[in-house]
Amino acid sequence: MVQIIGAGMGRTSTMSLKQALEILGFDPCHHMMEMRVVPDTAAGWHRAALGEDVDFAELLTGYKASCDWPSAAFWRELRGVFPEAKVILTERPDEKWWQSISNTIFKSIRMPPTEDMPPERVVQRAMAKAVIIDKTFGGEVDDREHVLCVYRAHNAAVKAEVPADQLLIFEGADGWAPLCAFLGVPIPDQPYPSTNTRADFQGRWSPEQRAAAGLSS
Repeated sequence: MVQIIGAGMGRTSTMSLKQALEILGFDPCHHMMEMRVVPDTAAGWHRAALGEDVDFAELLTGYKASCDWPSAAFWRELRGVFPEAKVILTERPDEKWWQSISNTIFKSIRMPPTEDMPPERVVQRAMAKAVIIDKTFGGEVDDREHVLCVYRAHNAAVKAEVPADQLLIFEGADGWAPLCAFLGVPIPDQPYPSTNTRADFQGRWSPEQRAAAGLSS
């Protein structure tokens, strides 16, 4: 049963939030990276992005929390399925977020698949394109002002629609204290996670993909 819905868009420290929630006992937490573990669900998220009816509870079977895309694109639907769940909106300053997403997710999704890419990864990339580039941004991911407008509108909608007692507006730099207070759990005796930086993200690209993105090998 999902107890926490992460409504923040990708590149707002969602991977760090995933790790933090799992440390706090909300394990496992769904995240785009989970598609590598449960690739069969990618087709379901793809259908959802196309507007088809899907069973969100089934797509998130076994998960105690969710964050990042694809699930963040369906935060309203997930609230309907899990009305008691708390919602965490991760944010990042506009320009830093734009610089991050335009140099990571947007480039990655539009790169051609490598010859040795497993079929399930090809399916996952198609899902990511449908959810992020097409559904969320209407295909206009090179237009900085459009992307930022969508980002701001998304965050504003979450703040307007989720009751205050169910919502935490959170930045990774805030650390454990507000997150643990919101969830009613003790603060762990370890640093708050900090992972999946731009360098980490780009480091997973193949040499060919790095060259296509204008990066040194």
